[in-house]
Amino acid sequence: MTATTATTIPATTATTSGQDALSFLGRALIALLFIPAGFSKIGGFAGVTGYIASKGLPMPAAGAALAIVVELLIGLMLLAGFKTRFSALVLAVFTVVASVVFHNFWALQGAQAMAQQQAFFKNIAVVGGLLVLMAFGPGGWSIDARGRKR
Repeated sequence: MTATTATTIPATTATTSGQDALSFLGRALIALLFIPAGFSKIGGFAGVTGYIASKGLPMPAAGAALAIVVELLIGLMLLAGFKTRFSALVLAVFTVVASVVFHNFWALQGAQAMAQQQAFFKNIAVVGGLLVLMAFGPGGWSIDARGRKR
């Protein structure tokens, strides 16, 4: 396919019910990473704050509170398909930052390095899924799609 051919294919926003179901399932599975993590941070706030402080970050309590808000609120927004592109962007940035700070495998050795490298690249794969949601939107089973139909 040439560049000229690619530009003549019309873009479509219509989706099939199968695509809508898969888009919802994909959003739900990605949200499943964030929403329970946000809830667990509430119950373990002191531990989360201590862990953030151990990484040398300033204002660890504020960082823990921000993580809870992002994981819960933005995770729920993603699940519902509300402001999906914005939600996906926020979660992607959050995930990249958290991966660099908390899974810095390049500073470790041996088994620790291997475990952190695996966690880092799994997170980067999640970022890839979030970028796809940014590019293509939430699908038809979403609050965003309902807003477009009105």
